Amino acid sequence: MPGRLAWSCVAAGALGTAAITMYALATREQLLSLAVVLTALYPAIPVILAMTFLHERLTRAQKFGLVCAGAAIALISLA
Repeated sequence: MPGRLAWSCVAAGALGTAAITMYALATREQLLSLAVVLTALYPAIPVILAMTFLHERLTRAQKFGLVCAGAAIALISLA
């Protein structure tokens, strides 16, 4: 395995471990309902990353979905 690929794998593993640890802490220390809803918004992350790094264009439906996800986060934070 090339060195750069190996470091990418190590970084992905470390980020995944950190994410699982933070989720476990959030469900234990905070409101479970809030942590679960925010976790359900995970599919928006790859779309945002694709826009940022791959310069992909969004369809109208994808834009609408991101706006709805943002509105959901705002409404949940007010509750």
